[in-house]
Amino acid sequence: MAKKDVSDEVLESFKKENKKAGIRVFVAGGSRSGNNTQYVEEAYALGRKIVEMEFKLDFGLSNRGIMGAVAKGVLDGWNDKRENGGEFPIQGITTQKYFDLYPSDDDLISKMDIVVARTLEERKRKLLKADFVVFTPGGVGTLDELAYDCVAMQDGMLPIKPFIIYNINGYFHHLLEFLKAITKEGFADPTPFIVVDNADEMEIAFRLLKLKYSDYSSGEEVFVMSRKLVYELPYFIKQKEDYDMDVETCSERMDFIREHGSDFDRQVLQNEIHTAYLEKEIEKMYDRLAQTGRDTGVVSEKLAELKKRRKDMMK
Repeated sequence: MAKKDVSDEVLESFKKENKKAGIRVFVAGGSRSGNNTQYVEEAYALGRKIVEMEFKLDFGLSNRGIMGAVAKGVLDGWNDKRENGGEFPIQGITTQKYFDLYPSDDDLISKMDIVVARTLEERKRKLLKADFVVFTPGGVGTLDELAYDCVAMQDGMLPIKPFIIYNINGYFHHLLEFLKAITKEGFADPTPFIVVDNADEMEIAFRLLKLKYSDYSSGEEVFVMSRKLVYELPYFIKQKEDYDMDVETCSERMDFIREHGSDFDRQVLQNEIHTAYLEKEIEKMYDRLAQTGRDTGVVSEKLAELKKRRKDMMK
């Protein structure tokens, strides 16, 4: 196991080192598996997608739960490509206290490049040196990571970068509604979260990021790129579903129309993109209505139980 002590020099050069190693994705998620097997299955699929895209994984180190499933997916995907050689594409970043919780002979962790940070704050900063971030289902630790990252980027302490919310089984529904509310009420700047619901949509988002990712000179450029990706993602999804058109071919077609097409062709393309976006938003609205109905049912059930308990107390 390759184990490093963090120094100021390493902290300063970490982003450059990541770039040399290729595109790195920081995945945040739960150390528990949750009550639905779909969470672990999709997390494992995410790990395999990371290898398929030739990305490398940075995470907070775990051999179980959602994060363990992601790492296992990377390991299995990498083993399928071992003939290509190269170092194992996982970097686990943790503190000494957490690292000591794992046995030294753990099969999964022994294959990672381990970086031991001095504090949790330092660990967070190093994880955010990755090129973009994916949030998977998890508990309060995942929420803490999301809140920290949003604040750090909003306040200019860290560079702005794309955020992907892996909304497996609608897990982040209430959180996304809350984030919209605090923006609407003026307590935060809007963050262009890229929300995907399944592994197929995740692959499309990955391919778009890989196709378009570069060293942006400012956070504003990253923000604009992310907003554009959020807007155009439904179009790429629809082209894949309806015509089995891959992201690269679709992007080339869009670029050609925008550069060489007639005004009519460009308008047709823009209408198709906007229609796909609106259809996706309508689908989300129906999902919100369904969730609201379920929430209302839960509240009604709790209200009936409270009334019953009060009635029993009064007897």
